[in-house]
Amino acid sequence: FLAKSQLVFDQTTGEPLVLLNFNREGETLFAELTKANVGRILAIFLDGAPISTPVVRQEITGGKAQISGGFTPQEAKELVRNLNYGALPVPIELVSTQTIGATLGDEAVKAGIRAGMWSFFIIAAFLVLWYRLPGVVAVVALAFYAALNLALFKLIPVTLTAAGIAAFILSLGMAVDANILIFERLKEELRRGRVLHDAIQEGFHRAWTSIRDSNISSIITAVILYYFASTAVIKGFALVFFIGVVTSMFTAITASRTLLKAMGARGEGKMSRFLFNSGFINKTLNSKP
Repeated sequence: FLAKSQLVFDQTTGEPLVLLNFNREGETLFAELTKANVGRILAIFLDGAPISTPVVRQEITGGKAQISGGFTPQEAKELVRNLNYGALPVPIELVSTQTIGATLGDEAVKAGIRAGMWSFFIIAAFLVLWYRLPGVVAVVALAFYAALNLALFKLIPVTLTAAGIAAFILSLGMAVDANILIFERLKEELRRGRVLHDAIQEGFHRAWTSIRDSNISSIITAVILYYFASTAVIKGFALVFFIGVVTSMFTAITASRTLLKAMGARGEGKMSRFLFNSGFINKTLNSKP
């Protein structure tokens, strides 16, 4: 569709300009695109990478267009070269178009926030009912995790879209997973007869390898997704997911560990062992005589 491009200079200002010439099919398609996108950016891609992002000022007919905007002669020359490379056998193709109204976008964000709040409360209820005192510790750690995430979002800054909220909820689940691994290892050590303080210490030590490996694999996934993402939506998801995974790993080995050690040092009575047990039916965990 693009026949050729050429470099010219404005006779009055001397500003370099890039002229585009389309064939008949390209002329029709380009006129339709510019008519529908006046005032918007109409990006030009070569091999999936943007080489120019001009703003459409008006509908362009006649099969000829002009790109201006403060080019240096060298930049204009490179753009002409890239356009002519792309003009060889490759036609213009409308890959996708999407319009989201303000009301729909606002509803999507609100729905995502509601989902996040419900997820937090349901997870918190499960942790407290099943894991008892360690569950309460996990809920406090999750609250710290959420506050730390929101602080990082404000600091970086990160705009929370619907995709970003989904990534945040996903990372919240991974933060819970780390705490569950720790609690299950803790129960195993108690069943082996260790005293509570030693069981907490050994439980964290045994759980750390699994937590580390699972989080590193998730971090690698997030980095690859961000690097190869072709849209801002995917990049936003990857960035929020990366921040969430790193934060969840940090809170699991700091907040949860510190709180459990502080509570586990209070004694070895039956009540302490009941509170550090799990399930709806109490199972006695005896220490070695």
